[in-house]
Amino acid sequence: MWQAEVRVDLDAIRENVSRLRSGTTAELMAVVKGDGYGHGMVPAARAALDAGADWLGVCTLDEALTLRRAGIDVPVLAWLLAPGLPLHEGITAGVDLGAASMPQLDEMIEASRTAGRPARLHLKIDTGLARGGATVADWPALLDAAAKAQADGLVEVVGVWSHFVYADSPGHPTTDRQLAVFHEGLGMVEKAGLRPRYRHLANSAATLTRPDTHFDLVRPGLAVYGLSPVAGESYGLRPAMTARARVMIAKRVPAGSGVSYGHTYVTERDANLAVVPLGYADGVPRHASNSGPVQLGGVRRTISGRVCMDQFVLDCGDDPVAAGDVATLFGSGADGEPTADDWAEAVGTINYEIVTRFGSTRVPRHYDGERP
Repeated sequence: MWQAEVRVDLDAIRENVSRLRSGTTAELMAVVKGDGYGHGMVPAARAALDAGADWLGVCTLDEALTLRRAGIDVPVLAWLLAPGLPLHEGITAGVDLGAASMPQLDEMIEASRTAGRPARLHLKIDTGLARGGATVADWPALLDAAAKAQADGLVEVVGVWSHFVYADSPGHPTTDRQLAVFHEGLGMVEKAGLRPRYRHLANSAATLTRPDTHFDLVRPGLAVYGLSPVAGESYGLRPAMTARARVMIAKRVPAGSGVSYGHTYVTERDANLAVVPLGYADGVPRHASNSGPVQLGGVRRTISGRVCMDQFVLDCGDDPVAAGDVATLFGSGADGEPTADDWAEAVGTINYEIVTRFGSTRVPRHYDGERP
């Protein structure tokens, strides 16, 4: 008998990737960073590849090497690389690396010498996010250095890329400004004598709403897991994750009973309480105190009082409740249960954070739709 679980529908991931694939002529990189947005990186990657993904995208070198150790040999790009990492291991494993500065490029050149083979690089230009990427002012020098290293046989410039600020708000002028800067940067790439095979810019939102940004490769992440990056629009995607737990204790308490730490919730009448064994150690945001939606007994309820590290409480009024009843925090919504979007709205965050939080090792993940 299980106590709490996260269920991941791999067929939903396959359907989502197929839908995304059908909407573009570009190749598709399924982003599986953050342990597959909490869904499990390796199972999610395999499901995405089943459905026609051409590439996988991750942040860290360790994530990329985990995919390789799992026997996944498709192109993989890793792009969040701090100084001093064993980049030669990634190069040896055939992992593509994101380079955004001269110091990074220098490290990759040195790592290619250690590995005895050229590093496959994707040069990143900052088009306005002011995060990773070379500024427009620094871009020509990075291109010239990369072109020299390529001529020396130390690197292969495979791609040029950037990342959007506001693609999740279709029509926002920042997107057009960034696209213009990207085109400007591509012109500099050509002047430097580089001919990268891949130009990529589109995240989930742009993959769904801006075909003019698709270029040679799109990089959906959130949409792979069935969640929409654009509020109020589903695009036919199907959420893949369900989080639920069995009621641990049910009890009757009198009116005026304080519930959980600090008694921030007090029963207005005699009530049946359900204690659910999930808390912020498992991924339930503490901000869900007195606001998080949960379905129990076919009824949507709201968490009563503070979310604790390991548990929370539901006031069920006079509705019958018993230990072992199933409380569903979120799922696809097909059976009336809350969704990750409902949770994000309730706690003032984004759906990305809700599902990614549930990558806790304490709550087992089970997979539907696994293939031998």
